[in-house]
Amino acid sequence: MHKRHRRLRTRVTALASALLISGATVVAAQAAPGPAAADRPGKPQAETEFQQVTLAKGVAETGEPMTMAVLPDRSVLHTAREGTLRLTDAKGKTKIAGELDVYSHDEEGLQGVGVDPHFTKNRFVYLYYAPPLNTPEGDAPDTGTAADFKKFDGVNRLSRFVLGKDGTLDKGSDKKILDVPANRGTCCHVGGDIAFDSKGNLLLSTGDDSNPFQSDGFTPIDERANRNPAFDAQRSAANTNDLRGKILRIKVRNDGSYKIPEGNLFAPGTRKTRPEIYAMGFRNPFRMTVDKKTDIVYVGDYGPDAGAADPKRGPSGQVEFARVTGPGNYGWPYCTGKNDAYIDYDFATGASGEKFDCAAPKNTSPRNTGLTKLPPAKPAWIPYDGASVPEFGDGSESPMGGPVYRYDADSDSKAKFPKSYDGDFFAGEFGRRWIKRVEQDSNGGNVKINDFPWSGTQVMDMDFGPDGALYVLDYGTGYFNGDENSALYRIENATEGHSPVVKASSDVSDGQAPLKIAFTSKATDEDGDELKLSWDFGDGTTSTEANPTHTYEANGTYAATVTAEDSSGRTGSASVHVTVGNTAPKVDLKLPADGRPFSFGDEIPFEVQVTDPEDPQIDCSRVEVTYILGHDSHGHPMTSAKGCKGTIKTQADGEHDPNANIFGVFDAKYTDGGANGQPPLTGHGESILQPKHRQAEHFNSSADGVTKGEAAGAEGGKAVTGAKNGQWIAYEPYQPGDVTKLTARVAGKATGAIEVRAGAPDGALLGTAKVSATDGWTDVSTDIAGAPEGADKLYLVFTGGEGALFDLDSFTVTTG
Repeated sequence: MHKRHRRLRTRVTALASALLISGATVVAAQAAPGPAAADRPGKPQAETEFQQVTLAKGVAETGEPMTMAVLPDRSVLHTAREGTLRLTDAKGKTKIAGELDVYSHDEEGLQGVGVDPHFTKNRFVYLYYAPPLNTPEGDAPDTGTAADFKKFDGVNRLSRFVLGKDGTLDKGSDKKILDVPANRGTCCHVGGDIAFDSKGNLLLSTGDDSNPFQSDGFTPIDERANRNPAFDAQRSAANTNDLRGKILRIKVRNDGSYKIPEGNLFAPGTRKTRPEIYAMGFRNPFRMTVDKKTDIVYVGDYGPDAGAADPKRGPSGQVEFARVTGPGNYGWPYCTGKNDAYIDYDFATGASGEKFDCAAPKNTSPRNTGLTKLPPAKPAWIPYDGASVPEFGDGSESPMGGPVYRYDADSDSKAKFPKSYDGDFFAGEFGRRWIKRVEQDSNGGNVKINDFPWSGTQVMDMDFGPDGALYVLDYGTGYFNGDENSALYRIENATEGHSPVVKASSDVSDGQAPLKIAFTSKATDEDGDELKLSWDFGDGTTSTEANPTHTYEANGTYAATVTAEDSSGRTGSASVHVTVGNTAPKVDLKLPADGRPFSFGDEIPFEVQVTDPEDPQIDCSRVEVTYILGHDSHGHPMTSAKGCKGTIKTQADGEHDPNANIFGVFDAKYTDGGANGQPPLTGHGESILQPKHRQAEHFNSSADGVTKGEAAGAEGGKAVTGAKNGQWIAYEPYQPGDVTKLTARVAGKATGAIEVRAGAPDGALLGTAKVSATDGWTDVSTDIAGAPEGADKLYLVFTGGEGALFDLDSFTVTTG
């Protein structure tokens, strides 16, 4: 996955060990107000309320969530990148349906899941994943020979399986459908969503499988012969003879073979083309859906990260929702947005050539095995960047293509959405954390964007179920990990009444038998109904207490479920997963310290301490430390190493422009060997590293009134603007203890100062940089000293007289 937004997120503790040790908190239903009538222009004015029902929550029930598919009985299959397929029923009980061995370097692993249109008869499900094959461990080289790169050639595979009636995946039923080539050992863009149209054709989205990190935020078209092919997206997304960067469309036969449906982009037998291609020219069409009434495909496609246009390179970074009404080319890597063209660029000499012709693009890359003359590029339906679409807000550009709602008059489901929403597209945003309802006419015009209630975090996948409710998979807030916020929700129409809202937790959730656990619950009802509570501990015992204590005598894995029932018979449930016989390992990342300043390209030593009651001798070869390039609230895994101690060299950044909010993340992981017949458990430790050169506008929090926006001459074009006396900005985690000097780039409007403080706006004063009125941008500096031991936040406090004092572009720290 590849997503963006513009501010450093607050520190999260997305640790699997914390969840397993302290007990999961699960919300069974959350009432949310419906959009006001004024938010539904052109719609009937009847008020609609919704409630958000939690079906699964936490890493034990989601893993690292990727995609989902709703079954006819309202249960949900959902994938986790590490290779686990889970099944959650309509009441919120989750089980592991199956596990695949996967290659999981960078973004690869188990991705998509799809359900056959005739599932009730054939029980067919489809999975898109990275089989291990014989790929070397570690990173592929950036430069080398063809033989160096070929060692890392692999595939992402579409396979069909049978799901037993007991909800277990029959791995022996595996039918390989299609392999998509992959250049492994380097990041990014897998795609991997699966959908079906009204004719039973299977559609698969695939990413361009290209490394974007040395293209300055513009298009990756590096044609140098000694470069890893992954730096040239022309070999994939713009290649008519390659399956990457595409939407593929096939008709799978009962025996697992497939045929090509009529109406794809290239007819079978066309020289230098693949007939499976329905649409091409995508960067990372990460999520898509098909409106079965029209067979129009809705896609969220990710774009590059340039914060400002460059006449020598091309447009600024933007993302898009595409509305694919038929076969076509959507432009990447030559054109983006409303057919904004990039400039041909020679990565060897740094010379710029001509602007690409979106009406008649040509692929002249030496790595192109397809046609030179490509179909004309089609513009995006809704492109956006920053605040260019006001209804979308500002921040991340992380589009998740959601479903179109179709009202079923014959359904007696109380959960189904209102008829007034028929034909509306539901768009999701990973980084901006919203769901929007988009009205449109039959041609995709007259677009009106409306808010929709959503109280989760980062939207990962969405679809409507057979009950007319909206199912949403929530990634959570971890960096390539599931965490306590990862979840599966069902959003229901609650106009006729709400179900109870239930939360459950425990003081511990794993350990040795006998295991005594104190459970707690909280149940509420939006309608004010009296509630009856009951616990089922999963071992044959029950309780009607709200906060019972229970001792598990036998080893096993259990789901302790509390159910609340209101006077109308509606119920809400919440569960806590319990493992008896094995204890989750505790992983402590001693080095690097959380909040340490660093420079991209540094060699960073790491040290990991693992404790596990069942593993008195920790096998350090099973400790894996991954360096992740953090970008806003997500990250790109760049390289990894094994062992309790070692050094990782961070990559010098090249893709993200100066406006990007980037930082380092170190994640340490240890999976134990299981114990007493119980499955292995995993623990994580995490540290966030702050770049020594930090864009000021990427602060965590601020006093009222601090503004950030466009500023001529600023790095990346943006800055903190019009700083006033008493305002402040903060960065966390941030360890100022080793900082000896801070230099700020400012444009002074009046006499003022920047106070550098630790821990709080009125915390220990570490230094003061004086600012005076200037003509343009200039640097001001201060020595830094006196940071209290354990300080983990850095504050910049602005002081001076009345009015705007200065603009603050960036700051750089020196460490001793």
